[in-house]
Amino acid sequence: MPKILVIEDEEAIRRVLKKILTEQDAAYDVYVAANGIDGLHEIEKQQFDLVLCDIKMPKMDGIEVLQNIKSRQPDLPVIMISGHGDLETAVGTMRMGAFDYISKPPDLNRLMTTISHALSRKTLEQENKVLKRKIGNAYEMIGESPAIKTIKEIIDKVAATSARVLITGPNGTGKELVAHWIHQKSERVQGPMIEVNCAAIPSELIESELFGHVKGAFTSAVKDRAGKFEAAHGGTLFLDEIGDMSLSAQAKVLRALQENLIQRVGSDKSIKVDVRVIAATNKNLKEEIAEGRFREDLFHRIAVILIQVPPLNDRREDIPMLVKYFVEQISSAQGSVMKSFTAEAIDCLKNYDWTGNIRELRNVVERLLILGGSEISKKDVLQFANKL
Repeated sequence: MPKILVIEDEEAIRRVLKKILTEQDAAYDVYVAANGIDGLHEIEKQQFDLVLCDIKMPKMDGIEVLQNIKSRQPDLPVIMISGHGDLETAVGTMRMGAFDYISKPPDLNRLMTTISHALSRKTLEQENKVLKRKIGNAYEMIGESPAIKTIKEIIDKVAATSARVLITGPNGTGKELVAHWIHQKSERVQGPMIEVNCAAIPSELIESELFGHVKGAFTSAVKDRAGKFEAAHGGTLFLDEIGDMSLSAQAKVLRALQENLIQRVGSDKSIKVDVRVIAATNKNLKEEIAEGRFREDLFHRIAVILIQVPPLNDRREDIPMLVKYFVEQISSAQGSVMKSFTAEAIDCLKNYDWTGNIRELRNVVERLLILGGSEISKKDVLQFANKL
């Protein structure tokens, strides 16, 4: 049951508000305070979901109360209660963070609707924060090896800038995680993070995917469609496996990076975009340039900052931390009891040649959690990991 605090110096109004809020179908747990000082003491003692606060009160007025609440609990919604002469002040309180204001005497329908909206928004904001934490954890970089520490240091330096980044390394090493970390730590974090796997899109469709198209541009273009550059406006565009992009698409990407302009396929109209591009590849782009498969001018555009992600074989000391992380992640997702790994089992995993890198390690951990005993032993690894 949501808890509401009513801060109001007029006893009759306190009594009416408490009666209204406790006797409705969607009843609330209501506390009252006769002045702002007592109200702030109540907020210090317990958690509330919403505060109704009068503006004109002795000892401490509602403006001061609102300022105190927002400095301590910025997410706590506050609805101001205003007399006829306080309406202009009440409107001003919304600029200070108040959710809304209710005029005296309170209209029942407006009061209940405003409270419902305030509580709903608070719930939504809390859910969004939880979701963002989950997303952040999903792309967490695990490890304390020198190579990973170096990457984290580079990310901390480059994230706040607008510099383009090229991430290289073998498949399965976590290049996508590096891209997401850069976005999460950047000033563009409130904007979208749009991913394009250039290797998974046929060459004849990549330009439409990136830049969009207009109706009639080709046989299946039955309506106008925005591309990934437009979708990423104000955020980050992650071009994964950019080494597999066609030369014609490379030329258009180069123009987009040079001029911050794109054109949809079949259109001559330019569209301005504000996008930070992060690219990744498992190929040696200098060799691709020498073979004529990748544009050198595009390489210099995307490779302002180079980050080399090492294979798992070069950071074996991170395997115990990675195993622990995957156990917690997989067990939580499946709702199963977490299992531990013996030291011998971990040593066994550390000695394997991880050709599939971190992606392969995660698959092996999941297989062992399903097929292994209550504690994963060296015997389980030898029997079920299909490795040694």
